[in-house]
Amino acid sequence: MIFFFFSGNDDFYPGGRIYPNPKEPCLFLSLGRSVDYFPLQKRSRVSVPFDINREWFDEPKQKTSIESLPDECLFEILRRLPVGQDRSVCASVSKRWLMLLSSICENEICSNGSTQDDNVVVDDAEGLSNEGYLSRSLEGKKATDVRLAAIAVGTASRGGLGKLTIRGSNSDRGVTNVGLKAIAHGCPSLKVFSVFDVATIDDEGLIEIASGCHKLEKLDLCKCPNISDKTLIAISKKCPNLAELSIESCPNIGNEGLQAIGKLCPNLRSVSIKGCSGVGDQGVCGLMSSASYVLSKVKLESLMVSDLSLATIGHYGFQVTDLVLSGLPNVSEKGFWVMGNGRGLQKLNSITIECCQGLTDTAIEAVGKGCPNVKNFQLRKCAYLSDKGLVSFTRAALSIESLKLQECHRITQIGLFGVFFHCAAKLKVLTLISCYGIKDLDLDLPAISPSESFWSLTIRDCPGFGDANLALLGKLCPRLKHVELSGLQRVTDVGFLPLLECSETGLTTVNLSGCLNVTDRVVLSVVNSYGWTLQVLCLDGCTRVTDASMMAIAGNCPMLSDLDVSKSAITDTGIAALARGNQISLEILSFSGCVSVSDKSIPAFKKLGQSLAGLNIKRCSAISNRGVSKLQEHLWTCDILY
Repeated sequence: MIFFFFSGNDDFYPGGRIYPNPKEPCLFLSLGRSVDYFPLQKRSRVSVPFDINREWFDEPKQKTSIESLPDECLFEILRRLPVGQDRSVCASVSKRWLMLLSSICENEICSNGSTQDDNVVVDDAEGLSNEGYLSRSLEGKKATDVRLAAIAVGTASRGGLGKLTIRGSNSDRGVTNVGLKAIAHGCPSLKVFSVFDVATIDDEGLIEIASGCHKLEKLDLCKCPNISDKTLIAISKKCPNLAELSIESCPNIGNEGLQAIGKLCPNLRSVSIKGCSGVGDQGVCGLMSSASYVLSKVKLESLMVSDLSLATIGHYGFQVTDLVLSGLPNVSEKGFWVMGNGRGLQKLNSITIECCQGLTDTAIEAVGKGCPNVKNFQLRKCAYLSDKGLVSFTRAALSIESLKLQECHRITQIGLFGVFFHCAAKLKVLTLISCYGIKDLDLDLPAISPSESFWSLTIRDCPGFGDANLALLGKLCPRLKHVELSGLQRVTDVGFLPLLECSETGLTTVNLSGCLNVTDRVVLSVVNSYGWTLQVLCLDGCTRVTDASMMAIAGNCPMLSDLDVSKSAITDTGIAALARGNQISLEILSFSGCVSVSDKSIPAFKKLGQSLAGLNIKRCSAISNRGVSKLQEHLWTCDILY
């Protein structure tokens, strides 16, 4: 009986386990220039006897298979494969080979029989020094360790993996640290890494990513409960190019990790923190003070921070251009006041404040004074903000170009027109959504000069907004191009027609969805006056719009690309008229809920389909399944919703 000795475990059979680290000193083979299973010149590294008995010779086919080699031996063979097609082909042999190949780091791959330790330089053309041109996304059941290993091996020779997104995880064989290690070993070019709702990974896998992907520039972590500060500390130490960090619903990430990111990431530009219960003032203040000269985008949402964090932002936000503060219940009026008076937000261009009880009239005035160059301002669910505060803000922030108010119910007609009084020279966009305090009131308003820069007006779901307010806005906005009046049941032809008459430029977008009292008269006026510039027309829910509007559209709107007449009174006659028109640019067409549209319109749809990319005929009960089948057969390049 003959004995050979080798170190390690005795899993010497086909399908043996994949060793967590086959590069330990217990390798079966030497790391020299040649591979020799039984070298005569050297003694084998021995510790445990292996018995080669007569069964090896009785069953040669089974025992001499390459699958009989332990993982250490296969690892030594596979790491000598040149980068390229050979490695991809070998990875498809079996799951075992794939996982072994994915465990090989870049500096362990041999070239011409030599290791990197032998000072052999690998040619960039072979794919090791890639730029990360490829992007991959795994979702749900597709998110497994095996697929990650395949990505790691397959992308190495085709430009390299630059962006990877993992959403969810397979319930049976989900993504674990093993899959992340494969990416870390095989994708050194990774620059963007996003993980959403994966509870099966922890710090070990992310630390491997940090160790192997030094080019990482953007990291998104969402709903990863087992990720802690250890990950952020490793990223901060090994990924100096990190420019964007987003963490959401990661309860174990806290202050220490953010402080490390601020101190050790000199290229950090954007930070978004949402719903992380472990993050407090210490982390936010440490981050802001350390990265004050590079950080330009800051988003804090659903955090238990206090006035101290806002004070730090106001003092250290020298380079901040975009700021979002949302759902901060512990921040008071004092915090916003100090932030504004800190005078550090001179470069602020855009600010969004949502669901913050501390934003009062006094607070918003201070913000306006402290941010003189802000252009885009959004307020949502600010219950203590009134007309006085809004007018004070616009009086101080004279650079405002875009203003959006949503669910700010204490804002009335006075505040609305006060904005135009102070900002008419530069205001371009106004959006009001679900502001119940804005109603038609008979008030004596001061003379306001028309705005020559204002081009976009959106009023959505404001039940008190009616014809009187619309007529006044028409006089103030002679250069409108985008008009959206959605869900305004009090708006009629009487209010909308003066708005059209005051417009001196061509309208490109008109959305009147949910305006039940708008009739063909308005549509005809829009089409006849601005048909040559109109690109988008939405009449969804306008039940008093009939075939007359379709006939006008057919002959006057050659630039129209998106038409929605869902839940209107359109019939087959209107569709036939549209098909006879010169609608060479029409790409999206929706007749959802038009119960009078039947199979008679199939030929018209076929003709219109020559340019269509999308057709919506959902809830058109008069169109049969047979008619839908005919459309699908003829318009196979068009996305049909039915």
